[in-house]
Amino acid sequence: MDRKIRKELDFPLNESVFWTDSTIVLHYIRSDNKRFRTFVANRISTIRDASEPRQWRYVNTEKNPADDVSRGLTPDKLNGRWLKGPSFLCADEMEWPIAPADLQVPPSDPEIKPPTENASAFTTQSEEKSLERLINTYSSWYKLRRGVSWLLKFMQWLKLKGKTQTEQELRDFKRISYDDMQKAEKRILHYVQKCFFQKEIESLTDSDGKVTKTSQLYKLDPKIDEGLLRVGGRLERSALPLEAKHPVLLPKGSHVSDLILRDVHVKAGHSGRNYVLSVLREKYWMLGAGAAIRSMISRCVMCRRQRGKKMSQKMADLPENRLLPDEPPFSKVGIDYFGPFEVKRGRSMEKRYGVMFTCLTTRAIHLEVAHSLDTDSCISAIRRFIARRGNIKEMLSDNGTNLVGAERELKREIDGWNKAQISADLLQKGIKWTFNPPTASHFGGVWERQIGTVRKLILAVTKQQVLSGESLTTLFCEIESIVNNRPLTSVSDDVNDLEALTPNHLLLLNRKPQLPPTVTDRSDVYSRRRWRQIQYLADVFWRRWSREYLPQLQRRERWVPSHRNLQIGDLVLVADANTQRNSWLLGRVLQTFPDKKGFTRSANIKTKNSVIVRPISKLCLILEGDC
Repeated sequence: MDRKIRKELDFPLNESVFWTDSTIVLHYIRSDNKRFRTFVANRISTIRDASEPRQWRYVNTEKNPADDVSRGLTPDKLNGRWLKGPSFLCADEMEWPIAPADLQVPPSDPEIKPPTENASAFTTQSEEKSLERLINTYSSWYKLRRGVSWLLKFMQWLKLKGKTQTEQELRDFKRISYDDMQKAEKRILHYVQKCFFQKEIESLTDSDGKVTKTSQLYKLDPKIDEGLLRVGGRLERSALPLEAKHPVLLPKGSHVSDLILRDVHVKAGHSGRNYVLSVLREKYWMLGAGAAIRSMISRCVMCRRQRGKKMSQKMADLPENRLLPDEPPFSKVGIDYFGPFEVKRGRSMEKRYGVMFTCLTTRAIHLEVAHSLDTDSCISAIRRFIARRGNIKEMLSDNGTNLVGAERELKREIDGWNKAQISADLLQKGIKWTFNPPTASHFGGVWERQIGTVRKLILAVTKQQVLSGESLTTLFCEIESIVNNRPLTSVSDDVNDLEALTPNHLLLLNRKPQLPPTVTDRSDVYSRRRWRQIQYLADVFWRRWSREYLPQLQRRERWVPSHRNLQIGDLVLVADANTQRNSWLLGRVLQTFPDKKGFTRSANIKTKNSVIVRPISKLCLILEGDC
């Protein structure tokens, strides 16, 4: 405002005076030895560009007319000092208000930056940190040597600046030679050894010339050759080259050591630990090289891509649908296809497929014959199963295209059934259909194991014979009976023990078609006795199931230890059994799907073409996202 008024008026004005009732602002303006944070520093700079600190004066809050508007006054009270100003402006300058004597800002003011460190200590630390930062900016041993070579050339050029130089010397300054790279390598190694082996270097330069017994280099008998610390060793008389007889010592954990190790690993063709170590010892001797090489190979992106193992995680707890008893059999099932089987129809041969339904609780199975793999055939098989075994509460399956299509059509059809019902008691309940991630066959191990058993029985019974459609249906029923008669618990050698528990104990009330003894009396009618008999046998089955079968599921046979969880942003390789490893797609993790305990089981992967869902068993970790 002061600038604008002076610019618009045509006559000269005296020096302006600015008034404020804030002692902190006055201290900010008059301070010359404190550094402020960005917000305050910018405004103080603007004020001092347009005025001088002496132009700023202090006025008490009670005499500041600017407070009249900020505090809110009625129009009739604004006729006073708001229009005429405070009365002390008409008095002599000696009578103007004086700022308080203790005009200081407390050291804890958040707008003041803390004081800097001691100059000499800061200079020493900054030099060391600058050299360390220069080395850490490089990710390649060759690029580090080349960068240091240019830096040494620039320093040499500064020394010769102003002196007469020949054309050859000028051309040499514009290119890097082999000797320049060797000098740069020597300077880098000398700096690293000075940082890590300072005590050993001082001991070797003393009159004694030996390192202490407590030194980690004591057994290597180190010596200094051309300014570098080398292994003394016992191979002085061997025919090996000088660098192999007395390799340069490298510390463990240095960034330069990691760069050299990575360079040797690449030149060795990403070979294993022993070969990389043998190549490294031809010129360098790194402390703890074996562990460092193993760590480096485990982090190498190329090695992970070519030989990395697929990810695994601790085996999950069993879901509720396999542990809760007292429900009708086949209330919660898993469904899968197997086959095909060739059957003879007239003079032609046709393909048939098996559809297996597995009860997740009792481990009983039900087999159906499907004439094709399309959605209609799948729906027909499911409807036949429901008609014979009752309604299904929950169904699990692989992510097959026919099964996905069947789920959509079944939901539409069940919605139609519900609309056609009259009584609320007869309303159909929808089936909860859960799909495993694509290519995650181990997610459905409960039915995959049963399919293996069924296949083995089919091969044993048919002996490669060609069956008719009717024979195949009969064969499926017989195999279903055999599998459902298998023992779920261990078979005892004691004749007094109960027979082993089987799924048929619940489906048929016994392994054999004879009726067990009943718990009835003479007054019971037949229907009541039959109902109580069935209820008794069902209770016996579930009690034995809980005591004998369920405890067998406690142990984890595989995937016992837990591993690092897959994280969002990780770079992975998507395994494909139908292509070679070099053709596997690279992808980045967009979303993870953990279980109730926090272990990631599957993830959304972004590839170059699309976003896919895969289990972690089909992924190879290439690079962590938090690196």
